[in-house]
Formats: sequence, structure tokens, C-alpha cells
Amino acid sequence: MTTPPVTVGPTTTAFQAAQVMEQEAVGCVLVTDHGRLRGILTDRDLTVRGLAHGPRPAQPVGDLMTTPVTTVDAGDDLDTAYRTFRNAGVRRLPVLDDGRPVGMLTVDDLLRDVVERLVDLLIPVSRSALRETTV
Repeated sequence: MTTPPVTVGPTTTAFQAAQVMEQEAVGCVLVTDHGRLRGILTDRDLTVRGLAHGPRPAQPVGDLMTTPVTTVDAGDDLDTAYRTFRNAGVRRLPVLDDGRPVGMLTVDDLLRDVVERLVDLLIPVSRSALRETTV
């Protein structure tokens, strides 16, 4: 997961949020109020809710964010995250610790995990195969 998560307040404007997303090279920000998660604002939210009905760069992200937010707990295992992604059909999962965002888990993070696990499995098999061909 990526830590710390990128956050903005609910009164942050759409324009300011877009600038934060560009500066941080992220596709979403978590909308928090007093450290508590209130919503998630994705690049798609900005496009569909913020621009599709006429550009309103001063509109607060509290009006554009997606809520409720599908999350996982910091104590959850990776299998729980996989199931949550699959069942919810989302690409990003905020990770919460006692209701406060501590990270962001993305489908890309899980893809990296899958590739690393595959490499871990294939290296011994490859070594074994190479030994057999040299004998």
C-alpha cells in the first residue's frame, strides 16, 4: 500500500484537488474531516461530476466525492483485500486504522504482489529445470 494517503478537506475546491492529484501523481485523494474519512475523490469523479455538467473549478470536493467508501482495515490480511476488491468492483481501497486513513491499496499494488509471488514460485522451478538440462 501507499503511505501516507493523499488527503484533502471537504471544502477543498475541485481545482485545488486536481492540482494535488497532479503534484502527488495519484488518481484519487481521500476526503477527510478532522482525520476521519468522509469520502474519496477520483479523477473520474472530477470528470463525471465536476466537468460533465459545466466546469465549476470552485466547487467543493465534498459535493463531488464518492461516498460511502469501501475500505479495508489495517489489520486485515491480503486475502481480505483481494475479496473486497472483487466484491466491490473498485480499483482503490483506503486502509483505515481505527477509522483513520493510514494508506491506500490499489489494484496495481495487488498486481505487483501477484507478480512477486509468481516469481518466487518460478525461480526454484527454473533452477531445477536448468540443472536437469545441464546433466
